[in-house]
Parts: sequence; structure tokens; C-alpha cells
Amino acid sequence: MRALVAAAAAVAALLTAGCSSGTAASPGTARVSLPPDPQTASALLAIATTFNHDYDTGDFGPVWDRWDARSQAIVTRAEYVQRHEDCRARQPLSRTEADSPGPHGAWLVKYEIDGEQLTDYWFYVHHRWVFDLVLSNPDMVPLYRMSPAQYLAAVGCAH
Repeated sequence: MRALVAAAAAVAALLTAGCSSGTAASPGTARVSLPPDPQTASALLAIATTFNHDYDTGDFGPVWDRWDARSQAIVTRAEYVQRHEDCRARQPLSRTEADSPGPHGAWLVKYEIDGEQLTDYWFYVHHRWVFDLVLSNPDMVPLYRMSPAQYLAAVGCAH
């Protein structure tokens, strides 16, 4: 369960100004035109801090909105939010600590949850900072591809 919290927090990383990214829209949602994010380390750190706070406090929609297109293709926004609503658990708050350039154009955001050090991958795409779930939390990918009932059972929240 600790790995789930850490993975989800990265899903949080992780790490947003509480807005839709506008980089990808799920079926049935309109794209939102937002001002570009500054391509600076300080802007990313602020966005990642908000992203993590949104996740920690249960505001899951803006978290999914910051995912990159590849990650958003794994699970719809509505399914992601519903799964987390159906499986709410009290979790320790994260503390976003630092960011730095990483491999292949990625930026790494370091954060801590309950003494555990974690790292999320972010990219600057189409003038927006986006979170990469696949690199940050690969263990969550197969879980999000499950049916809602399978997901809830796998993470221990079956009703």
C-alpha cells in the first residue's frame, strides 16, 4: 500500500497551478486554452508543489490535467478521478523539495512522503510543464489499465 501511496503521490509529484494543461483532452472534454508556463526551474518547482498538494488533498482532476498525452491515454480523467474518489485514504502530505535537469530532456522533481525520497519526471511540452506517469510511477500503469472493479480490488479498496 505504501508503494501505491508513493506512486499516487507521484501522480502527484507531483508535482500544478491547479489548471487544465490544454495539451490533451479526453473524449467529451473541450481543450482549455491556458497561458504558457514559464520554462524555468522555479516555475516547475511551483507547479510540481501545487500538483503534489492537489493530489495530497484529493483534488485529482488538476493532477490528471498535468499528465502528458501518453499518460492521459492510459486512463480517462473521469476514470482516474472516480477511482481515487472510490478509494480515498488518509495519506501523509508530501513535501516537494527540488528540481533539476535529467536525462533526455526530462526534469526531475524530488519530493518526500513520510521520510521516503521520491522522484518524478516532468517535461516541457507545447509551453506547458507536464508530468510523465509512465516514467515516474511505472507500477501504476497496469493498475490504471484494469477495469474499475479490478483496480479497486488490486489496491485493496473493493467495496
